Amino acid sequence: MSIIKKLKPTTPGQRFRTVNIFNELTNNKFEKVLTKGICKTGGRNSYGKRTIRNFGGGHKKKYRIIDFKRNKFNVPAIIKSIEYDPNRSSFISLLHYTDGEKKYIITINGFKIGQRIISGSDVPFNIGNATFLSKIPLGTNISCIEINPGQGAKIARSAGSFAQLFAKDSKYATIKFPSGEIRLIITSCMATIGIVSNIDHQSETYGKAGKKRHIGKKPRTRGVAMNPVDHPMGGGEGKASGGIPRNRKGYPSKGFRTRSKNKYSNKYIIKRRKK
Repeated sequence: MSIIKKLKPTTPGQRFRTVNIFNELTNNKFEKVLTKGICKTGGRNSYGKRTIRNFGGGHKKKYRIIDFKRNKFNVPAIIKSIEYDPNRSSFISLLHYTDGEKKYIITINGFKIGQRIISGSDVPFNIGNATFLSKIPLGTNISCIEINPGQGAKIARSAGSFAQLFAKDSKYATIKFPSGEIRLIITSCMATIGIVSNIDHQSETYGKAGKKRHIGKKPRTRGVAMNPVDHPMGGGEGKASGGIPRNRKGYPSKGFRTRSKNKYSNKYIIKRRKK
């Protein structure tokens, strides 16, 4: 389990900063074959127009190619290292398969170096093994869940997240998501047994603006501090902006639901997520 450390207040920036000491990591070097470069956009589209505000800069980084599908069935793999990934909040693990292939996967809490994991239809229910929802026992904590069969993991991939398998029948499994939403997913979709690593990620605090610039986040101006021409929440005298608070596109920004009533997946949602 990762350990969060509170730094001594030697400077104003260090006073409120808490950091992860990354005691779980075992390797500082990445596998070059499984990485590629990233072209930074600075929040601009192909015409050079800025479409994302408060975005840009940050430290240079490489993208790690992650195996979200886990479709190498019935081939055992050994966990060789647990590494840091600058592109996600969770850690990643390097697998060496018995046939010689190497792949990165999302690290599950409890991984040990030398541990054997496997994916397939009939596999033991150990942490890190991936199988179909139809094969997983009820009440199991699962992560890296597919929405459509063969699509690859889409749900519960960030640090410390997991979902619970409530019920299942011949076609659908009932799953409670991290947000509180309860939804039906086809039982032929795959999921990984266990909780995603780096559970204490939410306890980290940046402590200073410079740390956010390293990550690639620029300073943000509040909408109410702008003029009416710049933001729907701008204008007014002092803090009295007046009118209904709205976002840049004119939608009300306080509790207004933007999900379409005719969305195809509404029929799969049993209970909406918490407000």
